[in-house]
Amino acid sequence: MVLTYAGLGSLFFPGLFAFSVWALRRLRPEWTFLDCVIIRTRLVSSVQAVLATGSGIIIICSCRNAVSDRHWLSREYVWFLIPYMICDICAMYLCEWCRTRDQNLRRAIIFRNFLSENRLLITHHMVILLILVPVTQKLRGELGDFFVGCIFTAELSTPFVSLGRILIQLKQQHTFLYKINGIFTLGTFFCCRILLFPFMYWSYGQQQGLSLLKVPFNIPLSCNMANAFLIAPQLYWFSLLCKKAARLFDTAKAKRDS
Repeated sequence: MVLTYAGLGSLFFPGLFAFSVWALRRLRPEWTFLDCVIIRTRLVSSVQAVLATGSGIIIICSCRNAVSDRHWLSREYVWFLIPYMICDICAMYLCEWCRTRDQNLRRAIIFRNFLSENRLLITHHMVILLILVPVTQKLRGELGDFFVGCIFTAELSTPFVSLGRILIQLKQQHTFLYKINGIFTLGTFFCCRILLFPFMYWSYGQQQGLSLLKVPFNIPLSCNMANAFLIAPQLYWFSLLCKKAARLFDTAKAKRDS
């Protein structure tokens, strides 16, 4: 089964990548290859996010016991996800290569620029591949499928983040769609990447008859440390989104006042 789902992911995500680039080149011949590759990256990320969120919701709804109930998607979707992570890193490098190919830079410089420009996303992907995959597949044993499903739903904000970046690339950041999308981005990010952690603590507390405030003192220290490790970058990214939204609001207000 492992090879089956990993194989499906290895076919699905590169195939979707190639098809998206081909379709965009046909539908928008005036766009450069770089434009198509960047938009394709956003589209495939959104598709993966929808699949992950859907899997997470199915798992959460199927696990009545937050600790011991099992669902096959909590393990198998992770194998399907691994090829996406690798494909996305390769796509980000392809974007950097397309962006700098006319500058006659050495490959070492291009690679260094790639690491510098995408350090947060690369770190995010490597943490998933090197830490979260072993934890979800082996180290947690037979427990916690419910919480794996919760982590999957954190991807709900990704389509809105991707749409915002596509609109910026198309120079549509002045439109009403961009502003509405920004509201949905902040809302889904806050609910599914920040409030997600209190929700998991509350769910465990409901199962064990504990109040939310007592849960951190009744679970292993390693669980609290893992959650702190996961939520820290989410808080940082959310602060960046809030600063960006504040700048947009200030700009719009200045235009109205002028």
